[in-house]
Amino acid sequence: MKRHPAALPFLFLTEMWERFGYYLMIGIFLLYMTDTTNGGLGMQRGTASDIYGTFIALVYVTPFIGGLLADRVLGFRISIIIGGLLMGLGYILLAVPNNLPVFYSALALIIFGNGFFKPNISTLLGNLYNQEQYKELKDDGYNIFYMGINIGALICNFVAAYLRNTYGWGYAFAAAGIGMFIGVVVFSFAFKKVEHAEVKRVVTPGETGVVTLLSSVLVPAIITGFLAWNIPGNILGSDSTDAFIFGSLPVIGFFLWILWKAPIEENLVSVHFWPFTR
Repeated sequence: MKRHPAALPFLFLTEMWERFGYYLMIGIFLLYMTDTTNGGLGMQRGTASDIYGTFIALVYVTPFIGGLLADRVLGFRISIIIGGLLMGLGYILLAVPNNLPVFYSALALIIFGNGFFKPNISTLLGNLYNQEQYKELKDDGYNIFYMGINIGALICNFVAAYLRNTYGWGYAFAAAGIGMFIGVVVFSFAFKKVEHAEVKRVVTPGETGVVTLLSSVLVPAIITGFLAWNIPGNILGSDSTDAFIFGSLPVIGFFLWILWKAPIEENLVSVHFWPFTR
């Protein structure tokens, strides 16, 4: 029987603990914001829904930043460590009761941490299986990896319910942070094992730099999202939905541009949608 890369169990456990923390937090997030009797923030449901929607939208946007920086500047391993630490700290800060500045700071840390972590651990796993002796095991490797996601997403619900109902919101959020820090520790044991999979993109002379790419995509996205948020009366039902849909247009345009510029080989478009694939 052919063996999988030695780093697979470590990546499996790292992703399991990261998903444990994220889905624990996201599962109680809206309930915490709208709770008025048990130490929650006591927000109106409409306000809480807008915050929730904006948070989810930004969680999907920041992997573009984290993947780009990892691909060209930081490398995958350092980006994963940075992302895990930021998310863990964000979850811990959510445990601070009834403090809106700390609350919003925590969300910002989680959003940027997810951007550094999420695209890069999957890419790192794919790079491990790009070696000749592992290529035929790649699908199996990803199936095993995704089982870690499912396990983390399953057990977190029971932990969140027990801690919230027995001790309060803060203990549940703190558990998410502790889980994320455990994931970072697990990954640190694999740091050397995945060193050979650390493949940085070589920037050729004349190629668009990181700062230019970020500014040409994210600045229009931020401006468009801000304007859409302030559209009177809403077009798509809520401020957060308007901002997300319209703010996504510059990012979508960027990837369409990449698709258009990519070479066509054997009637198939060959394109690396970094930071999401390799």
